[in-house]
Amino acid sequence: MIGNKKDLIYYIQQDRKMNGYPAKRRFNEVIKSLFFPSAVTYLRYLRKLEYYTNVPSLTGKFMRVYYDYKIRISARKLGYYIGINSCGSGLSLPHYGTVIISAEARLGKNCRVHVCVNIGRSAGGKKAPQIGDNVYIGPSCVLFGDIKIASNVTIGANATVNKSVEQEHVIIAGTPAKIIKTDYPSWIEFNKE
Repeated sequence: MIGNKKDLIYYIQQDRKMNGYPAKRRFNEVIKSLFFPSAVTYLRYLRKLEYYTNVPSLTGKFMRVYYDYKIRISARKLGYYIGINSCGSGLSLPHYGTVIISAEARLGKNCRVHVCVNIGRSAGGKKAPQIGDNVYIGPSCVLFGDIKIASNVTIGANATVNKSVEQEHVIIAGTPAKIIKTDYPSWIEFNKE
């Protein structure tokens, strides 16, 4: 969770790195982001909204309203809805499209979330998935309910995950999702990033 300015800078840098952008923004990227928001622009707005929500100040209230407005505009264009304070640093969003992550869900650092993913509460429940570090979530996955996913897990495309997975370095897939392969490297190790 972002608690100070140093954390904010770290989160933004890690998000840029995991999405394939350099650590510093270039001028042409700033101009382009005004008209055509990217995943990195959305994540920067999200991190600043988290910062101004978590660190109370008089100017923070105005900045929180400003970044809430900016994130809503970007979300409409890109198709993302990510609850504040739900994702660790280094969140990777490689494609535009519907990505819904509930504010009650928790994703660890360096997670990769593909298009058409829905992570949230089950009907009538109050808890959402708790996901570890370095987790790869393939396209069109649905994760719901009071479940825990261990670190370094790969979730295959179109999986429906409604039960906890405590074992690390596995691939889970299917509906309902089951372990189909063990001793598998995390997506970062596999891609050598």
